[in-house]
Amino acid sequence: MAYQTVQQEYLQIPFVTRAYTTACVLTTAAVQLELITPFQLYFNPDLILRNYQVWRLITNFLFFGPVGFNFLFNMIFLYRYCRMLEEGSFRGRTADFVFMFLFGGLLMTIFGTFVSLVFLGQAFTIMLVYVWSRRNPNVRMNFFGLLNFQAPFLPWVLMGFSLLLGNSIIVDLLGIAVGHVYFFLEDVFPNQPGGGRWLKTPFFL
Repeated sequence: MAYQTVQQEYLQIPFVTRAYTTACVLTTAAVQLELITPFQLYFNPDLILRNYQVWRLITNFLFFGPVGFNFLFNMIFLYRYCRMLEEGSFRGRTADFVFMFLFGGLLMTIFGTFVSLVFLGQAFTIMLVYVWSRRNPNVRMNFFGLLNFQAPFLPWVLMGFSLLLGNSIIVDLLGIAVGHVYFFLEDVFPNQPGGGRWLKTPFFL
């Protein structure tokens, strides 16, 4: 009975959120069980271009480090904001949501080449948080019961938290930058005088 309840809950998660979070958890589990190593997953343009290890373009978005506080923190935020986007502003627009994933992933891959980042999953999570926060500007947030602020400040609060944990803020800045590019092209520019929609979901999606 408990298994059926868990299965029902799992199947109620929107498709894209379910697929991405499951892939992240399974990838981390495979590393923990030593079936694969992070060296087979990380982003390396040389190995992708010269050795045709194309899977690295995807796997570097799926590994968030060993199981621990950082992994759980990222998974909670990834699941929460990915699901809220998919059930909110992307409800009934799965193709557009997948296109945002592809657009964000492509931009991050290009930027990641210049800033020597080997795993981009955390930056991708920040991008999702940024887009959600800009589309829900009036939502009041509370961070660990310490800080109260409006939703648009959330990515910056998370960046400050990263800094406190001793992590590099380059990852957070990359996520914010890519999130802003998407938000500007999709939500701001089309409503400007003389503006238009530059981001159009390809027909094959």
